[in-house]
Amino acid sequence: MDKKTEELRDMFLDLTDEETVTEKQEETHGSLGTEEKADEQLLAVVAEMRERYEFDTTLTDEELTTVVRRFYAGDEDAEIARELGDESLEETVGRARIDLHLFRLSDTEAPFEIEALRTLVNDGVATADCATELGVEETTVRRYRRVIEAKAEARTVNQQYINEFENILQDREISDRMTSDIQQDGLDDATDGMETNVSF
Repeated sequence: MDKKTEELRDMFLDLTDEETVTEKQEETHGSLGTEEKADEQLLAVVAEMRERYEFDTTLTDEELTTVVRRFYAGDEDAEIARELGDESLEETVGRARIDLHLFRLSDTEAPFEIEALRTLVNDGVATADCATELGVEETTVRRYRRVIEAKAEARTVNQQYINEFENILQDREISDRMTSDIQQDGLDDATDGMETNVSF
């Protein structure tokens, strides 16, 4: 914003009921969808998933909602853990993220052919036997087995929850952008009017 526009805006605010303008902007933002509304919708989806899949995590629904938000913001698990206030939660975040059907390419970068494990899992082979077959520790098998199972869950429901997360966040982004455009248009109209008055 250049100096002239700033001066015009200040003049506009001086001549207008600033409190009323702010209230109208808040009403517009609220009518289009707010962060609070998006959080409520995300929480509802998270709660449904927790009940359906019986998550084994120490994270609360609110913290899982943060995992969803930060995942779609592009954060790595370590960054999400820091956002939650505890860097030691990185692995916990990773497991919770997979429970939420939010996957990264690195999730299937195993020290063995992931398809070999998928075949064993589909054949009902026990974790210990999978570990022996693949020549790795049972903890390693459990980690990648959970990824395979979570992906199977997601496919079973046609990625229902992934789609719900994305729709909620996209709607919020569109609403925020529309609100910003409306507010900017209002300011532009006001400053245009002030410029006309000043020119006279």
